[in-house]
Amino acid sequence: MSKSLGVPMTVVNRPGAGGSIGTQSVIRAPKDGYNILFAQNSPLTIRRLIDPANASYDPTKDLIPIGLTTRSPSILVVRGDGKFKNMQELLGLARQNPNTLRIGNAGPGSVGDISVQLLSELTGTEITSVNYKGAAPAVTDLIGGHIDAIILALGAVSSHIKSGVLKGLAISSKFPEFSDVPTLGELGYKSEIQGVWFGFFMPAGTPTEITALVAKALEKSVKEPAIAARLQPMGIVQEWSDGAALTKEINKEYLQVKALLEKTKARLDKPGSHPSL
Repeated sequence: MSKSLGVPMTVVNRPGAGGSIGTQSVIRAPKDGYNILFAQNSPLTIRRLIDPANASYDPTKDLIPIGLTTRSPSILVVRGDGKFKNMQELLGLARQNPNTLRIGNAGPGSVGDISVQLLSELTGTEITSVNYKGAAPAVTDLIGGHIDAIILALGAVSSHIKSGVLKGLAISSKFPEFSDVPTLGELGYKSEIQGVWFGFFMPAGTPTEITALVAKALEKSVKEPAIAARLQPMGIVQEWSDGAALTKEINKEYLQVKALLEKTKARLDKPGSHPSL
């Protein structure tokens, strides 16, 4: 993009509050074309539902969606030398002993956290979602045997799967290098665990001629084969969708997660739904 636009581009990492801090920093930034947000789906959809105090924005109104650029499947993995050989065995523990099955994720409100809740809803089981501060400590605890499984973006665990340290039991969408790992749909369920997507945005009010210029440079970069070749080993697939399609993706996912959280709350609020401690 820097070459296409003829200006230097600097990456500024702004972590915190599940991506909400970085998102809001761009929303509040000058609308001069020099401020761009690159974010995954969690702060744009999930955080708005579980943490509205810190994510009280609408990315389709407070930002201008420029384009969806990449996707990474989420994958549920267990220890390669562990007791679970497939999803049926893993879910058997959840059915026999509610809240005994512990599945880690990269943090509260992450795609992995929501996927654990979705898995509970799909299978009618009680699974404990263990929230970590990032993917690395979750992987460490799984390898150490402190939790039963994790759901993370494929890139965070692909090297461990290749080495045999970890084993994939379910993936959100098929990935060529791990074609033997089934989706939940292939296992007979009506929905999939949630995947990760990434997109570019600019502050609402940025002039149209500027956003159009940036979108053109972004699309050119996304379709560059050399970049795709570098990303695939990290479990990331390039996929271009324009701003209008990205807006639809955000709204669709927001409503899906909202419905899931409402179902989960209703199920847990039923008398007798909580196990004795």
